Amino acid sequence: MKKTVHLRITGHVQGVGLRYSVYQKALSLNIKGYAENLYDGSVEVVAEGEEENIKELIKFIKTGLRWARVDNVEERWSDYKGEYNDFRIY
Repeated sequence: MKKTVHLRITGHVQGVGLRYSVYQKALSLNIKGYAENLYDGSVEVVAEGEEENIKELIKFIKTGLRWARVDNVEERWSDYKGEYNDFRIY
């Protein structure tokens, strides 16, 4: 089932390649959306796609990022809306 999730990732997550790593993983999982640095030092990710693929992306964010230190990932799930055609980095 397709879903949408908004993530707010905190820790040492800017300037360490997190957004690009998430971008590459999202492409491999056919996930659409974006990753963006926020002014407070966190990273926002919006991901749309198959729920199982999104869960795999979240697991990757929590454990698979070599240079980042992820302290917390806040998740807000919602119904799939099909708002994105690709995955982008902002």
